[in-house]
Amino acid sequence: MKDVVYIIDDDVSVREGVGDLLRSVGLEVQTFASGQEFLDTKRADTPGCIILDVRLPGRSGLELQKILQNLSIHLPVIFISAHGDVPISVRAMKSGAIEFLTKPLREQELLDAVHAGIERDRARREEAKLIADLRTRYDSLTAREREIMHLVVTGSVNKQIAGQASLSEVTVKVHRGHVMQKMRAKSLVDLVRMADRLGVTAQPARAK
Repeated sequence: MKDVVYIIDDDVSVREGVGDLLRSVGLEVQTFASGQEFLDTKRADTPGCIILDVRLPGRSGLELQKILQNLSIHLPVIFISAHGDVPISVRAMKSGAIEFLTKPLREQELLDAVHAGIERDRARREEAKLIADLRTRYDSLTAREREIMHLVVTGSVNKQIAGQASLSEVTVKVHRGHVMQKMRAKSLVDLVRMADRLGVTAQPARAK
């Protein structure tokens, strides 16, 4: 499925104009007159971004941005506004918006922001998929293997690990081999990077 851009603006002329521009470069477009309408619609599981008007009737764009964060909807947000409101733009950017554009919108500037947003969302999705895969591999380790992994990635050599885990060096080597195999790590550096991504560099409770 094509990448999707969600346009949320109560001005129909903006929705139609921006929608036509984005479709002309091969993007899928869905338009909404309000934030609630967007929230009530099922979204495709594909890379995309949101073009969001700051000033909407009822719930404002900034309020919707906060709701999206609370709902763990991580689509990058590009704010648009008919007013060059510096305080609002600062708030929007501090809250994670990737761009703040003023109307009338400049086509190339908008297209550049949209493509940047989609690429950011694609990268986030790929990273999330990788971490989920690493988590599955980590969960396949035994308690003892996790203990050995944590000691390995914190810089301990086999002799030190043997002493800390009350094991022989031969047994440590066996466990270490299992860890490398199950995690599909090609090197110690590779294993350290995996542990860092998983946030599991702190030593777990000692296996019994």
